[in-house]
Amino acid sequence: MDEGTGLRRELSGRQVGMIALGGAIGTGLFLGSGLAISLAGPAAVAAYAVAAVVALALAYALAEMTVVHPEAGGFGAIAHRYLGPMASFVQRWLYVVAQVVNIGSEVVAAGLYIQFWWPEVPLWLPVVVFSALILTVNTLSVRFFGEFEYWFAMIKVVTIVVFIAIGVYFLLFGLPGRPSPGLTAITDHGGFLPNGLGAVWLALSVVTFSYLGTEAVAVTAAESKDPERDVPRAARGMVVRLGLFYVLGTAVLVAVVPWTEAAGAEGITQSPFVRLFEYAGIPAAAGLMNFVVLTAALSAMNTNLYLSSRMTHSLAMVGHAPKALLKTSARGVPTRSLALCALGLVIAVLASVFSPQQAFPLLIGAALFSGVTAWILIFVTHFAFRRTRAREGLPASPIRLPGAPVTSGLAALALVAVLVTTGFTDQFFVAWLAGPPFLLLLVLAYLPVRRRAARTGARDAEPST
Repeated sequence: MDEGTGLRRELSGRQVGMIALGGAIGTGLFLGSGLAISLAGPAAVAAYAVAAVVALALAYALAEMTVVHPEAGGFGAIAHRYLGPMASFVQRWLYVVAQVVNIGSEVVAAGLYIQFWWPEVPLWLPVVVFSALILTVNTLSVRFFGEFEYWFAMIKVVTIVVFIAIGVYFLLFGLPGRPSPGLTAITDHGGFLPNGLGAVWLALSVVTFSYLGTEAVAVTAAESKDPERDVPRAARGMVVRLGLFYVLGTAVLVAVVPWTEAAGAEGITQSPFVRLFEYAGIPAAAGLMNFVVLTAALSAMNTNLYLSSRMTHSLAMVGHAPKALLKTSARGVPTRSLALCALGLVIAVLASVFSPQQAFPLLIGAALFSGVTAWILIFVTHFAFRRTRAREGLPASPIRLPGAPVTSGLAALALVAVLVTTGFTDQFFVAWLAGPPFLLLLVLAYLPVRRRAARTGARDAEPST
């Protein structure tokens, strides 16, 4: 156990790698890919490729900083060191709120997936059951959490690999009763760029959110058995796997299913993944995919609850949240921080059930704005990290983001542009209704926190590592 935090270093290398990968692969690929395709057509694959580059730059920047500072709070603690306490306070609370709202949306989605099989079941019942399940998993021990998440994330990974394999075989050789379509799905229906380059940029604002979760690699460092080895390895593994799963998976999708059919495929039965499995003669393809997206939702819930509780615990460590949240169980689990995040989960679920037309879209908008803003601050932190260590003559990190600080700056600018673009999309414009007011509220909330720290003589600083 880390005596300074109460957390335990029990996550193995394979668990850290799968948590990071599972955090970046969600139901957005299985169900939400149709939304990006509806905007850009087959060129949506280019949007996924560009977003992958930004996500991979983020993974490398985080790994570079986390190997030097493998502490509780992850990127929030590092921001505290290099950007100051206010930036860290804002970033961490932005991230906590984004994750808690995402947990609420995922548990409601999981309940809807159950209704696919049993439509007569009231939505609240599976929501309560799954909430209790995921809370229990997070309460037991970090090692149990890591093993549970490893196998749930593995289901997503195996599904994507099988999908790509079947798709490539179908394109090359055809399937029983269905000859190979060649590349007609791309060349027909307006070609590769049916809606122009502007549509690809709009799609980029959609697909960027699919990669949220990449930052999980930094938060696991405080509970990794060997962060100096495991964090860089997890970051490097994501380079190949994200490119394979998102970019190649989307390329196979648009090559097999005409984009006019895949566009807007939001339900299980309309998912492009279901269409290909039906082509392959897999019985009950829709039921199989429903199981996959159900496990994907539970995996996202599991990881997001872990991330939000650890970030809340790190806020308490520096006096940016009540000290009572520092308490950990005998298993090294920050139970009070976990309970606080679970309370937020309840609020998000109630909003989605009782006021889906008003409250829940605003919560989702705040989450989207918060998540991207937290990413931007990660790149700003990385720029300050590089500059400070160079000025003070400190040794370089054993893993480095190639091309930095230019790559950090370009990635941050790309995210700012994407965030601005969300205001012009029907799906995400609500982020600008909720995000900036919430950001201002956090800045104002820091002022009494700072005054209290000055009055009580609190250090308002991270523990040294």
